[in-house]
Amino acid sequence: MTNTISTNNTMRSLSKTQMITLVGMFAAISTILMFFGIQIPFMPPFLKFDLSGVPILIMGFIYGPLPAIYVTVIKDLIQMLSSHTGCVGELADMIILSCFALVSSTIFRKKPSTKGVVLSVLAGSVTITIVGSLANKFMLIPFYSKIMPLEAIIDACNAVNPMIDSLDAYIIFGAAPFNLIKGLLLSVLTLLLYRKMAAFIHSRLS
Repeated sequence: MTNTISTNNTMRSLSKTQMITLVGMFAAISTILMFFGIQIPFMPPFLKFDLSGVPILIMGFIYGPLPAIYVTVIKDLIQMLSSHTGCVGELADMIILSCFALVSSTIFRKKPSTKGVVLSVLAGSVTITIVGSLANKFMLIPFYSKIMPLEAIIDACNAVNPMIDSLDAYIIFGAAPFNLIKGLLLSVLTLLLYRKMAAFIHSRLS
């Protein structure tokens, strides 16, 4: 209840125009960062790490989960215009980062401190590992297999990681570790940025 009141007070302290502007600015930054994805060794070739989650998490810390989710959705909708995965990759990113922002910002706003940041991003990392695994198994890969045959997906993954020889193996040795690594890397980077922005963030929470 306290978290909801705090979030609502923060939202009311800004005009609708100011919030739209902030969401647009953070979405633009996230969109640009998403273009600079890098391949993680032994991970499926279509899973790339980028820094677009950092401004989303910071947005969540300052203004709450809903604005952070808005940023995520806008960023991925823009990316869908040039998607190479039939929008499956962008949908996956939308689900993962929205869950990350929801969990981490909710925890942080209850405990706004460096320790709170650590707890929030670790909880977010665990969450996206679980959610990402379930989403890949029951929604994302089944949908993507309508664009690219499942056998071809597994073969492409097997070429970089011989342990991936089935859908379940993809989840265990591909999706789950990728999302955990992604979560931990974003957590470290967000923590470093938080230390630089702590005074500003806390001024917005007060």
